[in-house]
Amino acid sequence: MTGRDDQSPMALALAEARAGAAAGEVPVGAVLVDGGNGRIVASAHNQVERLADPTAHAEMLVLRAGAAALATPRLGQCDLYVTLEPCAMCAQAMAFARIRRLYFGAPDPKGGGVEHGARIFSQPTCHHRPEIYGGLGEGEAAALLRDFFRARR
Repeated sequence: MTGRDDQSPMALALAEARAGAAAGEVPVGAVLVDGGNGRIVASAHNQVERLADPTAHAEMLVLRAGAAALATPRLGQCDLYVTLEPCAMCAQAMAFARIRRLYFGAPDPKGGGVEHGARIFSQPTCHHRPEIYGGLGEGEAAALLRDFFRARR
């Protein structure tokens, strides 16, 4: 890791997650950062319900926005911060995008695809594996999810 404050992008991802919850979306936020200069390239929260799109996860939205902003499908100098362990779909998209580093908050034993479930980056068919750092902002990210689902049950 670099000497820069890695809490700042996760704080923005958590803010995105809170905005998603306020909009009725599962509270997951993501931020894409240019690892070379620390500039925020894109940020988003889940928009599955709003867009009626099962692929509109926060990670997918920032990968799309980042690729468009940087005019390249390969984001090898970018780091992705997300409040929840990415699912298999999002992890595979990160591999295709060649994300440099993945930082995530809460683990997802039920739907995760990085440290749980499919473990995409551990598969022999995975052509790119980012550096992975879990547990960043885990407490707040887990509380957002727990509160969101508790209110709906």
